[in-house]
Amino acid sequence: MTRRLDEIVARFGGDLRGDESIAITGLASLETATAGQLSFLANSKYRGQLAATRAAAVILSPEMADQCPVAAIVTPHPYLYFAHLSQWLAEGPRPLTGIHPSAVVESDIPTSVSVGPQVWIGPDVVLGENVVIGAQCRIGAGVRIGADCQLYPGVTVYASCRIGCRAIIHSGVVIGADGFGFARAPDGKWVKIAQTGRVVIGDDVEIGANTTIDRGALEDTIIGDGVKLDNQIQVAHNVHIGANTAMAGCTGVAGSAIIGAGCTVGGAANILGHLSLADGVNVSSGTLVGKSITVPGTYTGTVPFMAHADWLKNFSRLRHLDALADRIRALEKRLTAIEPEK
Repeated sequence: MTRRLDEIVARFGGDLRGDESIAITGLASLETATAGQLSFLANSKYRGQLAATRAAAVILSPEMADQCPVAAIVTPHPYLYFAHLSQWLAEGPRPLTGIHPSAVVESDIPTSVSVGPQVWIGPDVVLGENVVIGAQCRIGAGVRIGADCQLYPGVTVYASCRIGCRAIIHSGVVIGADGFGFARAPDGKWVKIAQTGRVVIGDDVEIGANTTIDRGALEDTIIGDGVKLDNQIQVAHNVHIGANTAMAGCTGVAGSAIIGAGCTVGGAANILGHLSLADGVNVSSGTLVGKSITVPGTYTGTVPFMAHADWLKNFSRLRHLDALADRIRALEKRLTAIEPEK
């Protein structure tokens, strides 16, 4: 999709500097952009690339505007501006409405909905207006999906789950499979605990490919409004994730963990069960969260693998390392006072 700079500014705002008639055919980085492409500068460490860029125009902040050698869109939040613009330029044709002949649909659905090949939609399902159900999706009985959602091919939503409006759910996602709940019998065998809760997902949620969200054991698993989940994330039963929290790929969240609003979790982090994270907590990649976090901030760390009893003992000592260092410094001062250095 080709757009002139003046069209872009008319839609998204900003201060346009330079030729407003320049046609934009796509987006690219400062380093790789060529004529007809629009780039952005959101981090000052890439300022050196600005002088040499061949982009037709650059989205940047007022502080960088005077250094731009080409046309510019000046805005206080260049990266956010770029995000909105990227969606607009990437818009493609909407799938045709209606039900593909190979689909099996056991519920009444709006005429604005698009249902792809080999889809199964069970009984008592309610779909909002303009929902897109990709090929080979499976929608269980009693599911509710809000307006303007898009399910890419191969999504499975188990019975009775709830999805809000404007969700984007990528291929391979499984919503509402049984949580991992078993009781051990005296003979060592495992006895399944029926998982009777649901998964309830808010509005404006995006879920990456092959992510799984388990239904609650008794109560519901809750995913708040605006949550963004990357690919291959495991969310266990009864987990609550607060609004506008974002998690990177391969994160694992164990059962009944409660994660606050506005948190970020780096890739391959692990959050143990029955813990709570306050609003505004940032967990670094690869971090093992083994206790609740009550104060907002950034948390980082892991420990070597060892026997559990040894790990508990060593970690307990590690927590007192700062106090131990203070005591050592105090002792050194006392020794120096008693035996001055020669």
